[in-house]
This record gives sequence, C-alpha cells and structure tokens, in this order.
Amino acid sequence: MTQTLSKPEETKNKYTITWEKLPGDFKLPDAPVENIDQPLLAAALREALDIAGFILASMLVASNFGLCAKVNDKTVVKAPDWVYVPSVLPAEPGEVRRSYTPNAEGEVPAVVMEFLSDTDGSEYSNKPTYSYGKWRFYERILQVPIYVIFEPKSGVLEVYRLSNSGEYELQEPDTNQRFWIESMGLFLGVWEGEKSQRTGYWLRWWDENGNLLLWGAERVEQERQRAEEERQRADRLMAYLRSQGIDPDGI
Repeated sequence: MTQTLSKPEETKNKYTITWEKLPGDFKLPDAPVENIDQPLLAAALREALDIAGFILASMLVASNFGLCAKVNDKTVVKAPDWVYVPSVLPAEPGEVRRSYTPNAEGEVPAVVMEFLSDTDGSEYSNKPTYSYGKWRFYERILQVPIYVIFEPKSGVLEVYRLSNSGEYELQEPDTNQRFWIESMGLFLGVWEGEKSQRTGYWLRWWDENGNLLLWGAERVEQERQRAEEERQRADRLMAYLRSQGIDPDGI
C-alpha cells in the first residue's frame, strides 16, 4: 500500500519576529504629519473618550505613535494615526514612552486607524519585505484585530477585522452606518459638522445604547441648555402661582 503524504499548508507568516523594547537612544523616524486634519481627527477621538471616563492609566491611546517589532533581525516602526491598546505595562519611573513594542510592553493593539491623505496610499500597502507595507505590518506581523481606514474628504469609513485565517475582512456597518468595536464596547461612525475651525467629516464614538460621546464644547452647551430649561420651568411656575393669587416670594 502506497502512503500519500499531504502537502503541508504554506504558512502565512514567514517572519521571525522578536519583541524587544527599543533602547532609549534608538532614533525614531521623524516624519511630520501629512496635513493639519490628521492631528485634529485623532485629538477629537481621544477627547470624547477622555471626557466619558473611558481612558484608564493602564491603557495606551495615542496618535502618530511608533509601533515596533524586530522582523528578521531588522527593527520596523510604523506610526498609525491613532492606536488603542487595552493594557500596557507601566513605564519605568521618570520614563517618557517614545514607542511601543507589543508583547514586550503589554498587549497587542486592539485598534489601529489610518486617515487617508493625498500621497501614495501606503495605508493599503501589502509590501511583504522590509520595511513592509502598513497593511502587511498590522495584519501579518502585529496581527491587530481591528484596522480602520478613514477618508476625511469623502467621509468614507472602512473597518477591517482580522479573520480566523489571519487576513483582514471588510466589515458591514449596522443600520445606523456604524461599526461595533467589541474590544472598546463602543460604536464607531462618521459625523459631519464643525469643530476646531474645521468643517467636514469626523470619526465619532457612540455607546451601546446609541448615545453620542460628546466633546467638551458640546458638554458645555448641553449644560447651558439644561440650565436654561430649568430657568424657564421656574419662570412658568412663578407665573402660574401669581395667576392664582399666590406670591411665590412669600412661600
């Protein structure tokens, strides 16, 4: 009887990956942001989370921040426009965190985001060799569960989830055109309006009940409206009491 051996499946990860924290004197890439929209969008995402009390000291929420890995003995650093890591190890006393290496310094990022610009479209790059495309780095090397790509000019939002096969799959939004981000317990969607002297499309968070997580100025306006409504109710009550011959000041 002739035995037939099945051909082993080709592995999708041909990389030798070492998770080592970068030395303090490592010179990080010093590339400027590509346009003024990117820091505004990233700051707005963090602001709403911060005000809602979502961000804990054990988390890492950052923008344009280097994610690192040593792949085939070469250090690779990619700086997504926004990143969320649920749990990281505390920094050493007096240490300012300059970069982040998953597994060596805490968990793998749960979400990375890229905001499209007018350049080469590197956000979709699957370049399999050094220094690797962003898509390849997040998908195959870091294996980040959620990859978000946002086009600020058109408001197009793409959310990719890492499948069991190790590849990103485009997700469909719900009926409100929002995406449930399970690791955060929040919905992510697009909102159009003005903030920080910028009018256009923004990424916003909604809680599980569909309530929008507000920015600081929106919170202030909400409180102002609530106070005005209370004043109007008090005025109506006093007017009613007077109509009944009752002096409200004497009560």
